[in-house]
Amino acid sequence: MTMVCHRPEGLEQLEAQTNFSKRELQVLYRGFKNECPSGVVNEETFKQIYSQFFPHGDASMYAHYLFNAFDTTQTGSVKFEDFVTALSILLRGTVQEKLRWTFNLYDINKDGYINKEEMIDIVKAIYDMMGKYTYPVLKDDTPRQHVDVFFQKMDKNKDGVVTLDEFLESCQEDDNIMRSLQLFENVM
Repeated sequence: MTMVCHRPEGLEQLEAQTNFSKRELQVLYRGFKNECPSGVVNEETFKQIYSQFFPHGDASMYAHYLFNAFDTTQTGSVKFEDFVTALSILLRGTVQEKLRWTFNLYDINKDGYINKEEMIDIVKAIYDMMGKYTYPVLKDDTPRQHVDVFFQKMDKNKDGVVTLDEFLESCQEDDNIMRSLQLFENVM
């Protein structure tokens, strides 16, 4: 059985497309190749890698949503270019880029809106990922309560869905969200 390997585009091209230096890209590529020797990662492997960061919970559903956000071409695999482009946005992108990426993550069915069911699915996945050690212990209806608060704040025209514009406006009005977007700016 032969393994098909994927080689990324030239580093110069990736350097121009991302907010990473050539040296940073080399370090990221070494780490990516170490975890994914074929140069691509499928969803199952992605879930296994991601779940290592959340040993007390079940990260599989959140990892599924995250994988779909990284897999922008919907091919069922994430190449180094996909990975590093998303990482560039999340770590060093503008506020607008980070918020657009996050909206895309929450818009599970990719119809351009976040509805309550999508948001409940995401919130449940986050709670599952955090695991039974989440304090305080959460009640079954807690995800729905959080989503109701989210929609009261975000659904400006009260039509039952949150558009990208509503999401951007609401997030930029919220100091906690704006602070959280800056948490990872000095990671690399």
